[in-house]
Amino acid sequence: MQSTCLTLICHARTVAQKLSRFPTNEPVENPPSELAALTTQFASAGRLLCGPELRTRQTAEWFGAAPQVDEALRDCDMGRWHGQAIKDLQLREAGALQAWISDPRAAPHGGESVKQLGERVAVWLASLQGTPGPIVAITHPFVVRAALMQVVQGVAFNAIDVEPLSVVELRFNGIWRLRLPSSVRVGAQ
Repeated sequence: MQSTCLTLICHARTVAQKLSRFPTNEPVENPPSELAALTTQFASAGRLLCGPELRTRQTAEWFGAAPQVDEALRDCDMGRWHGQAIKDLQLREAGALQAWISDPRAAPHGGESVKQLGERVAVWLASLQGTPGPIVAITHPFVVRAALMQVVQGVAFNAIDVEPLSVVELRFNGIWRLRLPSSVRVGAQ
């Protein structure tokens, strides 16, 4: 029995990311020269999926094949916080922002909660279980996080494979965060 091999790739950098803003339907910046190595690595994927937003479609197009847009890969709906700078929200809506960060059920912005996003991604992952072969999905940081949480939920230690020469980066900025650096650096972080 052939297994499903899902590779999640975060879309290329946008201006909103550079400015620490919640996203809108913005385009990606110009493709960096290092992108060629990444696209070559995944050129033979059986299926190429992407979210419906411009930034995911543009990134997927660099992989050469016509991507299939999958609504389940759409970004988390940030409601009225779309396009807002995080530092502005820290000043104007500190309590709401903290509630959203600390409670996965909270959606003070009027959009989708982290819990709702996780449930959506869980259903999508379950739908792929009967799809053997390689799948590459171009999506958003929040969707990648939600997928990782589904994988490690409840059995984190035994659900994580660490390959030789793997790179895992942990950063502390008030809380510990896992950072998954790309194998190909596509811009300064």
